[in-house]
Amino acid sequence: MGWRKPLTTATGPIDTAAYQRVLGDEIRSLRKQRGWTRKELNKRLQTEISLQTLATYELGTRQCSVVRLVEICHALDVPAHELLARVHERFFGDTPAGHLTLNLALVAATDNPRLAPLRRWAAGRLHVLPPGASPEVHLDLAALENMAQLCQLPAVELIRILRSMSR
Repeated sequence: MGWRKPLTTATGPIDTAAYQRVLGDEIRSLRKQRGWTRKELNKRLQTEISLQTLATYELGTRQCSVVRLVEICHALDVPAHELLARVHERFFGDTPAGHLTLNLALVAATDNPRLAPLRRWAAGRLHVLPPGASPEVHLDLAALENMAQLCQLPAVELIRILRSMSR
């Protein structure tokens, strides 16, 4: 294996491993939205791959070729450019990759029924805040993924909802 130049943006190098994890999470979320197992997704692919390989794509521990990604997207009935746009938005958003600043007061006040578990969590956090403390919290990708599971939403959908509340 030869030397590779690190990928960079105007703000610095791209964490390619983190990007791959976000891509894998999006693939897994789309598969789960359809109620499919990996085996069911694999049956829909043009070329069969091992279930372990598919799992490593979803976990972001293995890169897939562009052609394989397009094939997976086709099986999921999602254009590859839309999947990549969601990954890009999630990864290169206004905050550091995979992070989100959240105003607890806004979440506690929401009437969105899909966010009921977060509304209770935010209200509890606000209740114990010292006087004068900021109601903002910074959440990393792992916390956002856990919150998405609580709300029974794909992580990308929860992030989109929370970002829209912040604007």
